[in-house]
Amino acid sequence: MVLHKFGEKLYSGLVTTMTSHLKEISNSIEAAQGGLFLDELNRKWADHNKALQMIRDILMYMDRTFIPNTHKTPVHELGLNLWRDVVIHSHAIQSRLQAILLENVRRERSGEVIDRGLMRSITKMLMDLGPSVYQDDFEKHFLEVSADFYRLESQEFIESCDCGEYLKKAERRLNEEIERVSHYLDTRSEVKITNVVEMEMIESHMHRLVQMENSGLINMIVDEKYEDLGRMYCLFRRVSNGLVLIRDVMTSYIRDTGKQLLTDPERLKDPVDFVQHLLDLKDKYDKIITSAFKNDKTFQNALNSSFEYFINLNSRSPEFISLFVDDKLRKGLRGVTEEDVELVLDKVMMLFRYLQEKDVFEKYYKQHLAKRLLSGKSVSDDAERSLIVKLKTECGYQFTSKLEGMFTDMKTSQDTMQGFHASHGSDIGDGPMLSVQVLTTGSWPTQPITTCNLPAEILGICEKFRNYYLGTHTGRRLSWQTNMGTADLKATFGKGQKHELNVSTYQMCVLMLFNDADRLSYKEIEQVTEIPTSDLKRCLQSLACVKGKNVLRKEPMSKDIADTDTFLFNDKYTSKFFKVKVGTVAAQRESEPENQETRQRVEEDRKPQIEAAIVRIMKARRVLDHNNIVAEVTKQLQSRFLPNPVVIKKRIESLIEREFLERDKGDRKLYRYLA
Repeated sequence: MVLHKFGEKLYSGLVTTMTSHLKEISNSIEAAQGGLFLDELNRKWADHNKALQMIRDILMYMDRTFIPNTHKTPVHELGLNLWRDVVIHSHAIQSRLQAILLENVRRERSGEVIDRGLMRSITKMLMDLGPSVYQDDFEKHFLEVSADFYRLESQEFIESCDCGEYLKKAERRLNEEIERVSHYLDTRSEVKITNVVEMEMIESHMHRLVQMENSGLINMIVDEKYEDLGRMYCLFRRVSNGLVLIRDVMTSYIRDTGKQLLTDPERLKDPVDFVQHLLDLKDKYDKIITSAFKNDKTFQNALNSSFEYFINLNSRSPEFISLFVDDKLRKGLRGVTEEDVELVLDKVMMLFRYLQEKDVFEKYYKQHLAKRLLSGKSVSDDAERSLIVKLKTECGYQFTSKLEGMFTDMKTSQDTMQGFHASHGSDIGDGPMLSVQVLTTGSWPTQPITTCNLPAEILGICEKFRNYYLGTHTGRRLSWQTNMGTADLKATFGKGQKHELNVSTYQMCVLMLFNDADRLSYKEIEQVTEIPTSDLKRCLQSLACVKGKNVLRKEPMSKDIADTDTFLFNDKYTSKFFKVKVGTVAAQRESEPENQETRQRVEEDRKPQIEAAIVRIMKARRVLDHNNIVAEVTKQLQSRFLPNPVVIKKRIESLIEREFLERDKGDRKLYRYLA
């Protein structure tokens, strides 16, 4: 027919025949009752596809020649379009099909089992008829109905469930929708339906969920509910600003609890316990971020900034961290594996990084290290050196050069003592044995030189050492730091009981007075020894008032030492140990006046550093205004401390007076460098 120019007649006849046939099919589908409707539709659709295949094969020549030349719709596509227009878009079928599909979805959401295979066939039919058919006839209505469904359901859940339960239900619904798409919906529907669930179940209620009383985010953090926190993170990540909300609430909570910790006088009584509590807190939040928040860097940064914020609220944090290190390196790390030692030191370094006043930490750390080295109380030299290496890596050589100098002095002192004993061993005989640590003035914490009258027996050997040392080293001066020494004394008590007492140099001076006297008043001891009052009182307190260590008796008996007290040698002293260590009643943390004094020394040490930074900057820039100098100086020095702008201004004034800088004659805020 096409060859004989009857192509038009053939094509229009095909359209007419298919249309009338499809009307009959449409009537039979409409007649199907209840659940048979979808089955009938699916069966007729399958038949139509087969028939269409055959028609296309028969009319292949027309499809190849006539249709392209006349720009008509190809046979197969024509068949699909007629099925769409005559069957699917017939009023009775269109509304009924939509209602049944949505009802099936509703039933499945309610827990009923539906024929997913049949649903898949029907939705695939709609997709085959063109994307717009699937979207307009089903998807658009499906999304609207779903939004209403989840809006109502989420409202019910939020009123009846706690936060953890609600999140579980939201997660389950989300997974159900993803599964539903994979079984019988277009894959492109997944993003759209998950957006609906996220909007209605998470975004609409996220503030209420996070703040929920007794079960919200804060309660999850306090109770360490990692699973619930992980679920909240995964769900909130799907909505805009969800993670920002979690992060802000968590940051606010950490800052508040940290602030409370730093203002709790009970906590601050024990610095070691205080720092341990800080480390435990950090471990807890680290674990939450690692296991629940997928190690999210933004959460890690928020945690770090929170810790930095509240640690620096307490000006004594540098001192407390140094006391914690001191405790660990004196006794806390005894018998611990090398890996565990490194772990503790790394945690200390983490807190150290948060400190703004690193130079204050250095001041205390140097004092505590000096005491450990001089008393031989350090658990491990390796641990000490490891921490110094970590500090050096963090802050540079300048920060640790003096600390390393302290170790060098200890080693040099050993060699010096070997030389002394080799050359004077025969002179000493049965007299007191002497061990001296020679400390370089610049490397060690400056100690005020306190006068103390040593016993005559000790003075003799001290003089021999002085002569030996100055004979081998020219141009040096020695001054004795008696407040930092220790001594071992052999003592005989009543009934011939003998003990070896390990005491401080001050305690030795006091005890040796009782070789020549049975009873001495406080004033007499003070006059003969010339030990500073505060040190003497602490020394006598430890000798007479500590149970088990009371080698002296005090009259009248009381905890504190008064100027009117009298002291006697305690003949009846007994101990089950031959060696007895009599410790000085130590002030572990500094008193307020001592703290103020240390602060003052730190402020004095900062002045030359600030001046040096100003000169470096001005040398490079030649001319600079005041605000920029302050900003540059702060930037250069913030790795050690945060300089106060008022102090920077004073140092600039000082440099102007000393003619390193000058003010610009036209603009008073501009400074010029004078070469």
